[in-house]
Amino acid sequence: MASRNQNRPPRSPATKKDNMDEAPLDKRRKIGAGRMLGTRGVGRGRQAFVSINNQQDMGSASEITGTEGPEGGSIEFTKEEVEALLNEKIRAKKFDTKGKMEQMELHIKKLKLCIKWFQQRDEGQLVEQGKLQNALECAEKKCADTEVEMKNKEEELNIIIVELRNSIGSLQDKLVKEESEKLDVMDSYTREKEARAALEIVKVSLSEELAKTQEEKLNANQKVTSLNDMYKRLQEYNTSLQQYNSKLQTDLAMANESLKKVEKEKLAIVENLSTLRGHYNSLQEQLTSSRASQDEAVKQKELLGNEVQCLRGELQQVRDDRDRQVMQVQALATEVEKYKESTGKSFIELDSLTVKSNSLEETCSSQREQLRIIQHQLAAANEKLKMADMSASETRTEFELQKGVVSELQNRLADAELRIIEGENLRKKLHNTILELKGNIRVFCRVRPLLPEDGAGSESSVISFPTSTETLGRGIDLTQNGQTYPFTFDKVFAHEATQQDVFVEISQLVQSALDGYKVCIFAYGQTGSGKTYTMMGRPEFLDQKGLIPRSLEQIFQTSQSLSAQGWKYKMQASMLEIYNETIRDLLTTRSGGLDVTRTDNGVGGKQYAIKHDANGNTHVSDLTIVDVSSMKEISSLLQQASHCRSVGRTQMNEQSSRSHLVFTLRICGVNEGTEQQVQGVLNLIDLAGSERLSKSMSTGDRLKETQAINKSLSSLSDVILALARKDDHVPYRNSKLTYLLQPCLGGDSKTLMFVNISPDPSSVGESICSLRFAAKVNACEIGIPRRQTTMRTIDSRLSYG
Repeated sequence: MASRNQNRPPRSPATKKDNMDEAPLDKRRKIGAGRMLGTRGVGRGRQAFVSINNQQDMGSASEITGTEGPEGGSIEFTKEEVEALLNEKIRAKKFDTKGKMEQMELHIKKLKLCIKWFQQRDEGQLVEQGKLQNALECAEKKCADTEVEMKNKEEELNIIIVELRNSIGSLQDKLVKEESEKLDVMDSYTREKEARAALEIVKVSLSEELAKTQEEKLNANQKVTSLNDMYKRLQEYNTSLQQYNSKLQTDLAMANESLKKVEKEKLAIVENLSTLRGHYNSLQEQLTSSRASQDEAVKQKELLGNEVQCLRGELQQVRDDRDRQVMQVQALATEVEKYKESTGKSFIELDSLTVKSNSLEETCSSQREQLRIIQHQLAAANEKLKMADMSASETRTEFELQKGVVSELQNRLADAELRIIEGENLRKKLHNTILELKGNIRVFCRVRPLLPEDGAGSESSVISFPTSTETLGRGIDLTQNGQTYPFTFDKVFAHEATQQDVFVEISQLVQSALDGYKVCIFAYGQTGSGKTYTMMGRPEFLDQKGLIPRSLEQIFQTSQSLSAQGWKYKMQASMLEIYNETIRDLLTTRSGGLDVTRTDNGVGGKQYAIKHDANGNTHVSDLTIVDVSSMKEISSLLQQASHCRSVGRTQMNEQSSRSHLVFTLRICGVNEGTEQQVQGVLNLIDLAGSERLSKSMSTGDRLKETQAINKSLSSLSDVILALARKDDHVPYRNSKLTYLLQPCLGGDSKTLMFVNISPDPSSVGESICSLRFAAKVNACEIGIPRRQTTMRTIDSRLSYG
């Protein structure tokens, strides 16, 4: 088609206009379809053809850019634009051939662009037609396959119907036999009824005699009890008398001691009294002598008072004479000062007036000059003000334009962010569905913050997070001896991630337990890497709660909200630990809340057995199962289990978990409206940390614990390697841990593993080993998860599957 259009000779606009009405109907339909496709196109820049028509009078530079622009990006035409292009006439002067040629060239370029657009549309339609043909073939194949499957199922159902008919005949024969046996049983029943009537008569007589003997026995027992009460009262009275006698003796001894103390105090008071009497006599003598001296002083005081009054009268007369003379002197002085002031003021006023007149003339001249200068400045300021008003109006218009552009960009940015968020959520959902279909174990990685007691160095020198779009939030790089080891998982949490951020990523997985799926989440890593903090956290602080309390809170909240839809849930919880390859019950109420099988070396008299049934469920015999209905009950169980769990101190961690903790919540839901029953299981596991003896320096019991932990974790590694290689035999029985987790690792459950690593530079080797193991776990396929729903009652035993 392209070669045909290129080889056709160009037509003039007049011929195009004449032939426009003769255009075939299919071409008009293509133009209309092209218009609709052009409006539906997303991500293509649309350029209106009217803008090309408006560029005819521009220079050569604008023509070059106008011709190169459509080639760089895709241009779409509407039906009106194509008709305008075909109906366009050349406008130029009569003898201006150059202008006509330029307009013809521009018109030819436009036509070429339009033809190119038509070719692209035809090619796109051919590609879509091919895709639709392929989809139709695939649908026909699927229909054929489904027909074959339906025929096979129909044959199987016919075979089942024949078998059921045979079984109905055999059941009818059995029913006839059972009816004959029933008649025989009725005859024997009548005989037994007569015998029972005779026995009841004998029983009545015996019961009367028994009642009489019981009354006599009651009377005798009452007498015995009364005598025993009297004996007890006498004994109590005797003991009370003895106690009263002992009290009286102790009171007598205390009274004798207090009497002795009083006598001693009396002697001391008598001695003090004699000394006080002597002191009193001496004070009386001093008082008499002081009184005599006081009388003499009073007499002398009266004489002196008379003399002072005489002297005061004479002094007052002298003061009056002095005041009169002073008044006369002051009056004369004022008269002299007034004369001096009147003569001196006239000369001073003359001098000041001359000086003022001179200064006023100078200020007038200076102010005239300042007025001239100010007038010039005012004119310049008015001109500047006019210019500023002009520039302000221009800046305001520019500001409004820029403000509109900014608001438009902000709206685009908000739309883009919403699209990114929606795309990320869609990616997560699709990723989860792909993993569920593949049956892989999901792996999340979490890096704990760098603590003060860690080794020297910074986290950035050992651990880094790639920022590319493919690995953003999913990749982690470790550096050791200058070599970088990259790893990619389903999600990677940096050290600044909170407990809430981690829980948000697994909340949908926890929700699956309420929907009837088996869910397993376990934490793996070296000792001191933050596994227990991730799983349990610190429940006393709201923002530091771990995954276990947060998951249980979500389950209870969701179950309460689903009650409006007719769902009722029954939940059972259990907690155990595997310590030195021995199972311990953490919720037993015997021996003060501790398991009676517990000893210092982990070996007890009672052993718990792990059993798997045909449905893939796991049961632990004699394990304590508690019915829970609120978060308060769960919190008390978690607190009890945390106190009972085995914890020890090593060189690598102050409080190191020395056992594997397994918390299991079995959920049974019933919908009263639909009579549907679902059974889900939530397993939350905190594994003990792997450690090297060269670093932990463990001895004694700690050494045995370390050996048992490393052995069970190596068994877990062997199981993962066997699953990855798809071996016929998987060594689940090599360890209690792997045997307990068999349904989670090789069954139909949704399994997620947290690998916790430490940013300490001295632990880079262990961190790389943990991440390599996590990568192997992520590559394992364990099967597609299966939802457990039924219409019958479910066994009340707890399952770990």
